[in-house]
Amino acid sequence: MDLAGQVGRRLKELRVEQRVSLSELARRSQVGKGTLSELENGRRNPTLETLYALTTALDAPLSAVLPPSATPPSAADRAEISGSAVSAALIERFEDTAAVTEVYRARIRAGAIQTSAAHAPGTREHLTVLHGTARVGEVSDPLVAGPGDHVEWAADVPHLYCALSGDVEAILIVRHPAHDADGEHGSVG
Repeated sequence: MDLAGQVGRRLKELRVEQRVSLSELARRSQVGKGTLSELENGRRNPTLETLYALTTALDAPLSAVLPPSATPPSAADRAEISGSAVSAALIERFEDTAAVTEVYRARIRAGAIQTSAAHAPGTREHLTVLHGTARVGEVSDPLVAGPGDHVEWAADVPHLYCALSGDVEAILIVRHPAHDADGEHGSVG
């Protein structure tokens, strides 16, 4: 099954598991019902922005809808999702009682800016730049990072990604707090 089909199947399973209707998810995520239906049926390739809108509306990490890769994944096995400026391939997913932590190999393309909507409360992102210079972080107070630099920011507010000159290669870590039995977010360490 291709990436669109795998993501669509996992997205539908997550939505049904949470007993959320197609119409309700479309409303929560502000993704059109027709688009959502096409995604779930594997007839449309998902963008990074759309998947984040949907998984945030379902209060789930992005990796919840990405297909598992071979262990350890080779570069060819990694499912890459692209947005307007960022392409990301899931490398690792770690889950414990405190959080779900996702590790991505990310590329920020030169000449484009990507603004991401707020993720679930308590979500934080960490970026280590391998090559290039990036402007990333909260829209109201972005950070600049060059090769070898590490920056982090709250991702439960709108945030952006921009390559300042040439493409940026980086490792992106996204940490989503876990929920307790009452659906409340746990603490993030």
